[in-house]
Amino acid sequence: MTEDRKSPDMSRRTDYVVGPGIGLYRFGIIAVICLLSSVFCPLATADGISVNKAEMRLNEDGYQLSASYDINLTSAAEHALSHGVPLYFVGEFSLTRSRWYWLDEKIFQGEQTVKLSYNVLTRQYRLSRGTLFQNFASFEDAINILARQSSATIPAELMKEESNYIVAARLRLNVAQLPLPLQVNALTGKDWSLDSDWYRWMIRPAEIILRGDGKAE
Repeated sequence: MTEDRKSPDMSRRTDYVVGPGIGLYRFGIIAVICLLSSVFCPLATADGISVNKAEMRLNEDGYQLSASYDINLTSAAEHALSHGVPLYFVGEFSLTRSRWYWLDEKIFQGEQTVKLSYNVLTRQYRLSRGTLFQNFASFEDAINILARQSSATIPAELMKEESNYIVAARLRLNVAQLPLPLQVNALTGKDWSLDSDWYRWMIRPAEIILRGDGKAE
């Protein structure tokens, strides 16, 4: 069941090592720039993350959830990224079977962390998932890939064809992975508010199987 929407509804952190004096000075400069950006740079109304499309597909291995997002970084996030501060995004999916006679049954819940970073020397952007990474020449190319999120495969035997299921998708910036001074700023303002919130829709496996195209519409 495909949903088109424009309105709101790995990996561990890895740090690079620099000399203690240089690292402290550089860290302070980045923090000051990002703090100032929250004061002097008004946010555009389009800043944030919103769901563009969400769907469930059926393939030979089972079901897979996917979602695409519109991502518009805030000025504070862009400043930090351009000065070498990595941003960690968490894509989340959940699948629940609705039961009128009892509590809903949790069928699947999963998440993956994607690290977006910028190398000032090579002027390249990088997306990292665990030990896997991909480099990009432009910010737009990196964001376009980050915007497409998919879940792990859900075994078909976990799904009952005639049951109704609630699917949920979400993409958010993990502010806990920011440097400490920026975490404080994120807690006190909206400059780091990058969260699509949970977007939910209903699916019925029997309808997907009957169509035979593997696409939930």
